[in-house]
Amino acid sequence: MSTSTVTATQTTASRPQRLAPRKRSFGAWFADTGWRHVVAIVVSAFALFPLLYVLSASLNPKGTLTGSNQLFSAFGIDSYVRILSDPQSPYGLWFLNTLVIAVVTGAVTVFIGACAAYAFSRMRFTGRRVGLVTIVVVQMFPQLLAVVAIFLLMSSIGDWFPAIGLNTHTGLILVYLGGALGVNTYLMYGFFNTLPMELDEAARIDGAGHARIFFTMILPLVAPILAVVALLSFIGTVNEYVIASIMLVDVDKQTLVVGLTKLVANPRYADWSAFSAGAVMAAIPVMILFLFLQKYIVGGLTAGATKG
Repeated sequence: MSTSTVTATQTTASRPQRLAPRKRSFGAWFADTGWRHVVAIVVSAFALFPLLYVLSASLNPKGTLTGSNQLFSAFGIDSYVRILSDPQSPYGLWFLNTLVIAVVTGAVTVFIGACAAYAFSRMRFTGRRVGLVTIVVVQMFPQLLAVVAIFLLMSSIGDWFPAIGLNTHTGLILVYLGGALGVNTYLMYGFFNTLPMELDEAARIDGAGHARIFFTMILPLVAPILAVVALLSFIGTVNEYVIASIMLVDVDKQTLVVGLTKLVANPRYADWSAFSAGAVMAAIPVMILFLFLQKYIVGGLTAGATKG
């Protein structure tokens, strides 16, 4: 027997023999991981059913919810054609108004909130602690309580400056910016605190000021929270109804939520099929923005909670 053969034999003998994996019983598997799959399936079905129901109702050519309990029992695009071609319901104009208001509100909210969060996180000034506490306390009160005050305030402002008063998109955007500034500032403040102060100190040694530090160093590092705030602001603006309904009177200036509600406001004939079709098309921009920003969402929502 050669030396190589002996060495190979010894090596094989020295290796521990792998035991065949023992099959677990169904009860053990279910107690370990199986119940998690069941919970995930139930939660997914609970979340998807309303979406499937709305999609099924939008394809119902009858225009009512009668028989909609049988999902996809009837197919037709009559409701989509009807809502897009009805001159009394300018869906395309509502869609454009909503996009403009939501995009502008989201962009300006992110910028103003980031500036305020940077000031609270990086600067020390009189009233800083009181300002942070005030932001939290103000958010305890729902915005619905201020509807009457907002209406009277914007009506008075419109007498002096009609461009930002009632029935204007600019006035509605300003109201949204004021309502969302507090919670977004506090959300960004927690994320800004996770960045080490040594970055700012090193930049100041090189002669950089607050503006350069903020735009060239801080903003790229806090991109996840900026994406989260932009997404939340966009979704909130698209879904908001109460303030938009009292601010926008003319049909050609209304948003999707306000316009679509009129389709089902008549108790004698509520065109639920057209309403569902409009809701399905209105969800497309939100889905696109969510898919575009999804890689930032998890990091943006969790990182700010570790340090405040």
